[in-house]
Amino acid sequence: MTKDLIIIGSTGSIGKSTLNIIKKNKKKFKIKLLTTNTNIQQIFKQALEFKVKKVVINDRKNFLKFSNLFKKKRIKVYFNIDNALKQIKKKVYFTVSAISGIEGLEPTLSVIRYTKNLGIANKESIICGWKILVKELRKYNTNFIPLDSEHFSVWSIIKDENKKNIKKIYLTASGGPFLKKKLNNIKNVKPKFALRHPNWKMGKKISIDSATMMNKIFEVIEAKKIFNISQSAFGILIHPTSYVHAVVHFKTGLTKFLAHDTTMEIPIINSLHEKNENFFYNNNEFDFLKLNKLTFLKPDIKNFPLLKILKYRFEDTYFEIILVSLNDALVRKYLEKSINYISIHQLLLKLLKNPYFTKYYKFSPKNINEIKNMVNKVNKFLNEYLKKND
Repeated sequence: MTKDLIIIGSTGSIGKSTLNIIKKNKKKFKIKLLTTNTNIQQIFKQALEFKVKKVVINDRKNFLKFSNLFKKKRIKVYFNIDNALKQIKKKVYFTVSAISGIEGLEPTLSVIRYTKNLGIANKESIICGWKILVKELRKYNTNFIPLDSEHFSVWSIIKDENKKNIKKIYLTASGGPFLKKKLNNIKNVKPKFALRHPNWKMGKKISIDSATMMNKIFEVIEAKKIFNISQSAFGILIHPTSYVHAVVHFKTGLTKFLAHDTTMEIPIINSLHEKNENFFYNNNEFDFLKLNKLTFLKPDIKNFPLLKILKYRFEDTYFEIILVSLNDALVRKYLEKSINYISIHQLLLKLLKNPYFTKYYKFSPKNINEIKNMVNKVNKFLNEYLKKND
């Protein structure tokens, strides 16, 4: 039986990984909808290759400019994802939510009612809107699967376990491109060097987050929410080869870990197939040599000072939204070369303590509009702050 899919953010790294899997299994899957923001050439090629009849271009200028290009190939183009989803009469089997940044939350919420299974690779959606997401997932009886390699690994390890028996869960980090360098020695490092992740091919924003270790902090927040386990149960270990993605230590004395090659295709393909379904991933063989000389290290807070953020409590308040928004903006400023590398760390830690933000930490957003309003407040405040302190 053919499984219908939706890919939100098909031109990003996760979207491309999903399509690489579909390319090898075209008889098993049919794509109903693809979305992008500005990568028109890429989504046009994808739509033609996979015979997709509906696409969303979530950028008005590009939507107006290129609509006719798609229409000539009898591909229906939408500017608004809600309008595209309304044309889907029957729930699709699986949706991959792969838009990076807080912008991914709204379309993720929109698609829930139209899909049986939702795989999320968008950290910000989970961090900022988990309560709202869970409400919608329950309302429409939609199954949720975390697609990030670390969370998929934890999910795989503990799904048949009693959570009361879990003593510690470690998420692994590669250490990024600056693992062996002191922070003071790279305070002015250029973005092109920070983008050189040693193991993964990722987008620019997440690559910078990996270098600063912010990505792993986000993953701890995600894991706490997804698995509903005490924050104190989570830890971070540096594992430079990125072969082991999560380690779970149980009160029974057992320790389990999940390992796979450094490709997002593996958690994605395992999510797309049902439990008892037979499938192969590249007919790969077990490479036992990769388990030899496994190295795990505790991260040094001097080199990764953003780890201090783990001292905060993550209770589904405006704190998480402010954290994500500040980091997004600071990374964007760094990539634009408006600030230097060390400023990401210094400004983020400093601004989280600013009274303008701390007054919101006791309150929680009730809906998507309140989240969007806070994101706008953060961006406005940061722009004014940087102007004053330039």
